[in-house]
Amino acid sequence: MTFGGRRSSWTVSCEGWAARVTRAPLPSSSTSVCSLPPGEARGEEEEEEEAGLHPLQLPTRPASVFTWEVKANDRTYNNQFKEKAFLCWQKTKYKDNIIHTAKYNFFSFLPLNLYEQFHRMSNSYFLFIIILQGVFPEISTMPWFTLFAPLVCLLLIRAIRDLVDDIGRHRSDSTVNNRPCEMLVGERFMCKKWKDLHVGDLVRLHDTNIVPADILLLASTEPSSLCYVETADIDGETNLKYRQALLVTHHGLTTVKNMASFQGKVVCEEPNSRMHYFTGHLEWEGKKYSLDSGNILLRGCKIRNTDTCYGMVIYAGFDTKIMRNCGTVHLKGTKIDRLMNKLVIMICIFVVLISMALTMGFWNKVKEFKTKHYYVPELRVHSVTIETFFILLSFIILLSVMMPMAMFITAEFIYLGNSIFIDWDVEMYYAPQDMPAKARSTSLNVQLGQVGYIFSDKTGTLTQNIMTFKKCCINGIVYGPDQEDSPYKDNPFLWNVFADGKMLFRNSRLLSIVRNNKDKMVREFWRLLAICHTVMVEEKDNQLFYQAASPDEEALVTAARNFGYVFLARTRDSITVMELGEQRVYQVLAMMDFNSIRKRMSVLVRNPEGSIYLYTKGADTVLFERLHKKDLYRKGRTVKAATEEALTSFAEETLRTLCLAYKKVEEDQYEEWHQRHQEAKILLENRAQALHQVYEEIEQNLQLLGITAIEDRLQDGVLETIQCLKKGNIKIWVLTGDKQETAVNIGYACQLLSEDMHILNEEQITAILEAYQETKNSLPQIKMAAMIVSGEFLDQLMKSAAGPMLQNKDPNTPQNPEVWREQAFVELACSCKAVICCRVTPKQKALIVALVKKYQNVVTLAIGDGANDVNMIKTADIGVGLAGQEGMQAVQNSDYMLAQFRFLRRLLLVHGRWSYMRVCKFLRYFIYKTLAIMMVQIWFAFYSGFTAQPLYEGWFLALFNLLYTTLPVLYIGLFEQDVSDEQSLELPELYIAGQKDELFNYWVFFQAITHGTVTSLVNFFMTMWISHDIIGPIIDYQSFATVMSLSGLLSVTMEVILIIKYWTVLTVLAIFFSLCFYIIITRASQSFWLFTISPTTFPFLSVEQNVIPHPYVLLMIMLNVSLNTLPVLAFRVIYQALKQLRLKVRVAGVPTAHCWKQGLKGDLEEEEKEEEKEEVEEVPIEEIAMVPRARRSSYAFSHQEGYANLITQGTIMRRSLGANKYLPSDELSMSIESHWYQWKMSFLGENRF
Repeated sequence: MTFGGRRSSWTVSCEGWAARVTRAPLPSSSTSVCSLPPGEARGEEEEEEEAGLHPLQLPTRPASVFTWEVKANDRTYNNQFKEKAFLCWQKTKYKDNIIHTAKYNFFSFLPLNLYEQFHRMSNSYFLFIIILQGVFPEISTMPWFTLFAPLVCLLLIRAIRDLVDDIGRHRSDSTVNNRPCEMLVGERFMCKKWKDLHVGDLVRLHDTNIVPADILLLASTEPSSLCYVETADIDGETNLKYRQALLVTHHGLTTVKNMASFQGKVVCEEPNSRMHYFTGHLEWEGKKYSLDSGNILLRGCKIRNTDTCYGMVIYAGFDTKIMRNCGTVHLKGTKIDRLMNKLVIMICIFVVLISMALTMGFWNKVKEFKTKHYYVPELRVHSVTIETFFILLSFIILLSVMMPMAMFITAEFIYLGNSIFIDWDVEMYYAPQDMPAKARSTSLNVQLGQVGYIFSDKTGTLTQNIMTFKKCCINGIVYGPDQEDSPYKDNPFLWNVFADGKMLFRNSRLLSIVRNNKDKMVREFWRLLAICHTVMVEEKDNQLFYQAASPDEEALVTAARNFGYVFLARTRDSITVMELGEQRVYQVLAMMDFNSIRKRMSVLVRNPEGSIYLYTKGADTVLFERLHKKDLYRKGRTVKAATEEALTSFAEETLRTLCLAYKKVEEDQYEEWHQRHQEAKILLENRAQALHQVYEEIEQNLQLLGITAIEDRLQDGVLETIQCLKKGNIKIWVLTGDKQETAVNIGYACQLLSEDMHILNEEQITAILEAYQETKNSLPQIKMAAMIVSGEFLDQLMKSAAGPMLQNKDPNTPQNPEVWREQAFVELACSCKAVICCRVTPKQKALIVALVKKYQNVVTLAIGDGANDVNMIKTADIGVGLAGQEGMQAVQNSDYMLAQFRFLRRLLLVHGRWSYMRVCKFLRYFIYKTLAIMMVQIWFAFYSGFTAQPLYEGWFLALFNLLYTTLPVLYIGLFEQDVSDEQSLELPELYIAGQKDELFNYWVFFQAITHGTVTSLVNFFMTMWISHDIIGPIIDYQSFATVMSLSGLLSVTMEVILIIKYWTVLTVLAIFFSLCFYIIITRASQSFWLFTISPTTFPFLSVEQNVIPHPYVLLMIMLNVSLNTLPVLAFRVIYQALKQLRLKVRVAGVPTAHCWKQGLKGDLEEEEKEEEKEEVEEVPIEEIAMVPRARRSSYAFSHQEGYANLITQGTIMRRSLGANKYLPSDELSMSIESHWYQWKMSFLGENRF
């Protein structure tokens, strides 16, 4: 047996499915063709499996590796298998069908949630301070409730948020686990729930049912026990695929009684994540029958066009392949959270160091006092050392408020509010599905403004997976869609009762030519589309429905249908077409199906007049070579040139083209060819090669008819969204399980790829990496490059990524060659403008995301719509699930839900950027105002003998961050805008600030500390200097504290007034009520009534009323506020003026309204030029081969192997009632309508044109 490419020669042949019988020896002839699966229509994830470990690439497994044994209808036998759980404890090896995707249960919620929350350094820090206050109450300088109550509040808020999210997961799990299904109990099928299923159970499924577990197909009501499935919820593909039961079970399990007594045993591989690969065998009645993926129905598939089917559960629950690909739940955090953890540590260290320094001051003060006043007796309870230690703890408690608890509480409300704004955004509401956007996670909004890489699925995410007939070229003449002013504006196909109203292609000129029926080339063009295919037809409610192996096949047949050439029915050796009202039956003499080598399909038919014609369609690269040579020197040369020009034009419009050709075959030529064809079909060796050669003989000297142009429709707004995101310096990678050519075509359609890009293929990538490894130089920077790789290539690079490599977070540690190679590959890929990964498995998608996260230190976002994207969505920093026809698996595991890809633009550039800007401004201001107030405690310590005496009133300390300054910072966090949403979309370059962490970083943190420190210095020492040795109202500690409180509050209030850019009525109300809270609560806490109740709790008796009204004090406060505000205001005004002057000079002559935009673009251009200068080595252009895109043929890129073999063998055809052996529905519902073909013909005959 010879192999070519990735498949064996017999697999890619037309007779591949039948020839699979020879793949494994079977015990008897009774296990013929149906014991092995048919060559199915290849879906996206099936192509993914080829990327990693294709069945034909795997070594033959010895029987000993099959350790998974499942016996039908015997739970006792299946339950005897155990596996080690912990130490000597064992558990049942086979899992039940219950799934749990939630993080918590009733018992684990409290301990696990507390464990997660105290992983935050801030919470641990506050807990430590509270413990100090509780253990040493005598040294507590602040009321215990100032920290304990806010900490409990913070923990409660976060716990409730996590609980609500987890309740949603529990509800989703409950919905899935309680879905109904029919399970065999005794000798009858009973309605049970999914969670009741176990391995070995037999189930009955009906049309539109979802498969509850991975099951072995045993029988169905379809001919030869075929079963059609839709895998939209797994891979996003909406075209039907088919599975087939073993012939032995098809004939042997015809009644419920037979099924109840069925004792077959399946021996197969252990559960794994390879979606479309399965190997094993069925042992029944002393014989073994081989099994593979064509016999298996995967969990999540939907039964389609199959009345009833029966199966046996092989894998259940988390052992199923789809659940194995879902990955684990990752605890996601933001970059700002990680930065804040580091800043908390820094602040803790700062507080400890300052406390130690102040404690040393206390030690020296005590020594100095004892030296000067030695005559004073000591009345201490503790020694000096113990007292000093207590003072140290007191200072730590006193200064602990430098990391304010209220900041974290307020942040939770800000996160929640911004999430609600996403839910309320009508601009992201999708009316056709009544689907708004939804933030399923409230803690990741800020990270939406920092995304550097987007990893997107293709099918169902970028595209609609809908093929649309867009244009055609017949005999050198191009026919495009009519303009809006066409005379056939409404519906030009009213004359055609079979016309599909959903088809959008209209061309009145072509339609007139077709109806006149005088142009032979036009007639043969549409006849070819109606005959040369493997589409199956079904009639429902007096309507025709086509079932195709690929969506473009259906689009072509539908186009012919609308133009009067209606495919009506087919049998094993005939096909019926209604041509402009005339029913014609063509005898099918041979069908030569598509495969990846031939890149074409042909059908040889005899028309009703007795003439034989060969109709062929395929890629232009293969059909042009087979055209009749004589035509190239006459009129055909002109037609060919016009067709080639049309091909180029269609390709530039990113349409996928398909060439059509035909020829008349003489009777004697056919007889000779038919003899050779029959001889080739019965060969036992080299059959595929012989058939290929025979096909080549007949597919010569063709006459060109024309070309079709199909549009793989992008979702609305995809092109604009991608272009806008690219301007925002966001790189977009496409990770798909589809073919490379299809993905590349979509890359050009959405302009991820362009004509001037250098496409790096796998050979060039390998050469660059090898050269890099040998020379140890920097990787070459290739200008305007794109990378296109396959899953198989990635599998070689990422072998170590699945193991300890991803746990190695330090890039400087010694690396083995595989890890080094992966890092080099990621760096090379990230230097490209676009990356497309084709035929990748769900695990490979997740590993690619993990590698970029590890080596690039960027925020990643993954977006997809199918269950095959779940692992990637969970791995990325942000996961976005698209809700649509492909199911809700991706949404249920995502952080954000959108209805369309285009809404991602607004989610990132508006909500994401606003959230990042708001949180950064909120954090900077909160740190500033806290230090502006609390640093005064340090300066006061120098005047209080380093005794850790608090300066402020206890209620002011407790309520400063909770009430007196809360509303303005809440306004900043929820409503602040630097530019409007329209400007955010018009200026995506503004998004770059978040990617570079410009608004909050160590430098901004240092600025906030410096600003707060200066404010505290001005307030303290100006007040101290002015009131020193002057007789006035500030003559005691309490008066001084009150003046300091009001000076600090007004200073930070003026700062918030300066930094707010988006002023509304809410802004004024927030500031007004904050000051009102201070006045009211201060008056209340210093009232005589509360003082008489608890003098120690309310020691400041009427201080504010006695001190503040003095003009001397008011002037002092005004001076403090002015000194804190005016220099800062002057600095910012001068800085902005210089910046505007610089921009105006740069864009001289440009209108003022565009200065900022043009200046911003100028900055970006300068940065790009600097980056180009920094490139160490640039690969010469001539060394990088560009992928030619003059033509891209739809048939070669998206068409999938059809049902040709099933058709020609009669396997797929329904039989008459007399041939049906199945019993009524109460026994086994497998009855088939009789005389369906004759009835359909009578119906179609009545509906003449």
